[in-house]
Formats: sequence, C-alpha cells, structure tokens
Amino acid sequence: MGPKDEKLYIVMVGLPSQGKSTVAFRLQDVFRRNAIPTRIFNNGVLRRKYSPHIDTWSSEFYNPANEEAVELRKQFALTNIRNARRYLNSQGQVAILDATNVGRERRQIIQEQLNDHPILFIQCVNNDKEIVELSIRYKVKSSEFDVLSEKDAVHEFKKRIEYYRMIYDDLGTEKNYLRMDSLHNKIIEEQLVDQMPLYSRIRDCLVTDVVKGLFLLRHTESFYNVEDRIGGDAGLTPKGQEQASALGRFFRKKKISYIFTSEKKRTIQTAQMIKSRQDDCTIVPLEEFNEIFSGICEGMSYDEIQKTMPDVYSDRKADKYNYVYPEGEGYITMKERIKIGIKKAFFLNRKTDNIMIIGHRAVNRMILSHFLYRREEDVPYIYIPQDKFYHIVATQDRKVFELKKYQ
Repeated sequence: MGPKDEKLYIVMVGLPSQGKSTVAFRLQDVFRRNAIPTRIFNNGVLRRKYSPHIDTWSSEFYNPANEEAVELRKQFALTNIRNARRYLNSQGQVAILDATNVGRERRQIIQEQLNDHPILFIQCVNNDKEIVELSIRYKVKSSEFDVLSEKDAVHEFKKRIEYYRMIYDDLGTEKNYLRMDSLHNKIIEEQLVDQMPLYSRIRDCLVTDVVKGLFLLRHTESFYNVEDRIGGDAGLTPKGQEQASALGRFFRKKKISYIFTSEKKRTIQTAQMIKSRQDDCTIVPLEEFNEIFSGICEGMSYDEIQKTMPDVYSDRKADKYNYVYPEGEGYITMKERIKIGIKKAFFLNRKTDNIMIIGHRAVNRMILSHFLYRREEDVPYIYIPQDKFYHIVATQDRKVFELKKYQ
C-alpha cells in the first residue's frame, strides 16, 4: 500500500482547555505542508453554527442529566463522524475529530461508525492550573460568550469542565492510543495494536516544540541599566519608553496575540507600548521569565560587588554558568523554570503565527540556548542587545534564527 492509500482517523480526547485543538491544528499543519490532505472536524464549531438559538454558553447544556442536550450533542458528533468518513472516502487522507470524547460510550460509537480505516486516539492531559486558567480566559473571548461578563463566562466554562469530568474515562480499552502531557509535549503512555500509517511523523510532531514566529526581545532601557545595577524592579527611563514606543510602531503590522513577559515592571512596560498598537493582544506575565535573582547582591552594581564581595565576584567570573549567588540563583538553577515558561507560551499559542517574549538578558540567553546548541560555559555570553530582537521559527521542517534591528 502506497503513502497516498494510507488513510487514518485521529480522535482527540480530553477535558476542555487541555490542548486538544492546539495539537489538532499542529498535526493538520504538518500534514498539509507535506501534501497529505487533512481536515479537522470540530464538534464545537458545528454546535455553534447550527444551534445559534440555544444558549450553548450555559454549563447546563453539558450537564449529563440534561437528556435533551445530551441527545443534541450526540447528533452533532454523529454528523462530524459521517463527515469525516465521507472525507476519507473521497480526497482526504487524515481526518481529525476534535472534541472532548471523554466518555467511553462516545468513543465506542466512533469505533463502530469509523471501521473502514485505522483509528488513533490522542488523549491530552495538562495539570498546570495557571495555564488552564489562562486557556479558559482565552476561550471565553469567543462570540459564544458575548452575553456574559468575563467573570460569569469563566464560571460557566469551569462548571462545563466539571460536567465533562463526571463522565470522564481514561483511554485503555481502545486498540490504538497515545496519552500525552500536552504542556510538556511528553508521551505518557502509548499502545498500538494495528499497523498505524504516519505514526512516526505523528509522534515526532507531538513531542516537538513548534512555533511559527517567535519574537524574542529584551526590555528597553531601565533606570537600573543606566546605573549598571542588577536585579531589582526598576521601571523604564524616558529613553526606554521611547524605545518601547518605537518597538510598538515597528511591530504594528505583525499580528501578535500574546506577549509573554516577566513579572518585572520593565518588561511589562515595554510590552504595554507594543500592545497599544495591536488589535487583539494579551500580555501574560510569567514568573518563569523573571531575571536571575541575585540574592544578597540584588540592586548592586558589578563594581560594588567586586569591591565589597571580591570572593563572589571572582567565583562567579570563574564559572558563570554554574555559579549560584548566595541566597539567590544562577544560570544553572534557572534552566528548568525557563523551559517550563517556554512550554507555557507554546501551549497558549494555539494556531497563532506570532508570539512575543520580552525578557531579561540572562533569561533571553537561556531561552536562546533552548533552541540553539551552546556549550553551557558559553550561554552566559550570548549577545542580547536592547536595540535588536531575535526572530525564531522552529518547526519539524524549518529552523530560522535571525538577529534583527528595529527602527
């Protein structure tokens, strides 16, 4: 059987806000770029299109005890199942069913109806409460929730999740499945009984960090930069504000849905100038992108450290990557939190092409080392200017790293 004859159903499984649609879009993008006809069949899209008269924002629409709603949602699922089968029986090669599919009964129906080609179930799990919360707030921005305040919409959506949790049943009896940590792109469990077309390509895609356009910036000039002090929470100087305004003008024609910053004022103030020239942009401060905490040296200049703490100065200079400030951090202790911050940014990215991270000098060095091979001893010396930015593309098929100047 040749590659064009290999047909496959992929069935997403998981609670809302676990990353199912992100994974589905990622797979569709990879397949289409490799000339593999692929289509996503999303139950939510179908539900919103054909039931505008029904309050689908209400959590009660997802209550397992609401028999009328249960039957209606089943009919939408059956419609997508039939559409997916029809697609594969014509020009399609991969059909992705994007829905919760958390109940064993629903998955049994899928297996009975789609018995003409192999089925791979992919279950997404994400236990990071902060990222789930951010994902929910993104979802309630849709027109489905226009009649509610953000607070009420979030409440309804969380209640919807709890109703789905009532019928939640892990994969296990299905023949072919993957269970993955969708935040960390990690396969938790896998089982294959059938010969599975495209499996290597699918698995490689699931464990790969994918970003179509990442703009990595350092915050603009702060008062501590002028005074050559480290750490702290200084704001931007007037020059720094002008630089941030110039960044806003430079990026105004590039759609940026998320700007991830540290919790420090200098990164947030820089982000605010850029956001002001975007149509729909959210700033997300993450503690994972905070600058190295220099402990007892916080707020000091390097000259002051050299004069008053010569041992600290000389020991750090001898092994900058592995040195940890007394009562503080070092490059080596930042590695895991920076990695988690990157994962969070990519998880929330969904199908958006461009995201931005505004960090600090040491933070950005660690982020770059995540994409570029650098010996540990060289990481603390990666060039991180304040008048330029890095543009990064990282997919299975393409890697781009550019240092560019903004006007």
